[in-house]
Amino acid sequence: MKTLNDLTIQLYADGADKAGILELYAKSYIKGLTTNPTLMNKAGIKDYEAFSKDILQTVKSKPISLEVFTDDLVDMKRQALKISSWGSNVYTKIPITNSVGVSCLPLIKELGKEGVKLNVTALLTLKQVQGVAEALNPAVASVVSVFAGRIADTGVDPVPMIRACGALLEGHTKAELLWASTREVLNIFQAQDAGCAIITVPHDILAKAAKMLGNDLTALSLDTVKMFAKDAAAAGFKL
Repeated sequence: MKTLNDLTIQLYADGADKAGILELYAKSYIKGLTTNPTLMNKAGIKDYEAFSKDILQTVKSKPISLEVFTDDLVDMKRQALKISSWGSNVYTKIPITNSVGVSCLPLIKELGKEGVKLNVTALLTLKQVQGVAEALNPAVASVVSVFAGRIADTGVDPVPMIRACGALLEGHTKAELLWASTREVLNIFQAQDAGCAIITVPHDILAKAAKMLGNDLTALSLDTVKMFAKDAAAAGFKL
């Protein structure tokens, strides 16, 4: 029977729920954590720094990615350096562009020269990944986050592109390719087979994977029929 501990790909828990973060951090199969401003906003977090530092009181031995949130590249660098200073396990998330489309590649290069561990995020094209590969400092650990789930949402199979991204990063021994925007449990195995080092998985999909992985399909079929029968009875349906 397959379990999450049997995976060769690294599972990173993706979320901003403090209780969920701390619970998953303690799981042996969780190798790191990520979050972003959208998840934090949905979780009702108002003080970014206070929340981050609170989490970092516990999350010390596994990598965690925390994202900048400004359009001004000078201020983005200030934020990045500040976030990076919060812990040796912190990776600073930098988007490939700001929200008006200005490239962050020059900043990525600057931060790499200063030894900042980066998670370059919101990548969806090979051209973007090529630019990142050229901008990264090969001597500094980094993560390259390709939003495979968003690519799939457009009707395009992301797996061939993910493999091509891996080829672009072959010369970077310290750069890890990450499958982002996970939509279903199957994506974990797609990412693993495509050669990704990491996949970020939302807390709810992690819970589903822990529960469903390796289930016998015949038994699952019967459970499904039982669910239909139970719900039909509960609804009081008659014909």
